[in-house]
Amino acid sequence: MVTTGTGTGTGTGTGTGTDTDTAPAISPYRAGCPSRHILDRIGDRWTVLIVVALWDGSARFSELGRQVEGISQKMLTQTLRGLERDGLVRRTVHPEVPVRVEYELTEAGRTLREPLRALQEWAITYLSDITESQEAYDSAR
Repeated sequence: MVTTGTGTGTGTGTGTGTDTDTAPAISPYRAGCPSRHILDRIGDRWTVLIVVALWDGSARFSELGRQVEGISQKMLTQTLRGLERDGLVRRTVHPEVPVRVEYELTEAGRTLREPLRALQEWAITYLSDITESQEAYDSAR
């Protein structure tokens, strides 16, 4: 549940800007809107790759590092912490020797599966078209 203000008006909460409630409309185009943080998180390249890597189940930190080539340990740690904070990834510590830590998608994280799968398929489908456009643009400069 997203709370957009503390007003007690009778607005519909549609985000259209026509509510009679004193709460601001939710719009990622507004500078202070919390939805921007969410879009920043799920639009980040490392987030996309980590979520995709966790589609089939849980993984340990080192496994994720191997799957997501090119990500530094620092960036993997920061991204996982952000995803955990946002409720998209669950971190489970198993009290073993040595300690085993696993990461898995939460229910909210799993809802990203279809939109990110569509984005991944789009990127693959249009890769050659985009590459050609980039080459044409670069050679015209």
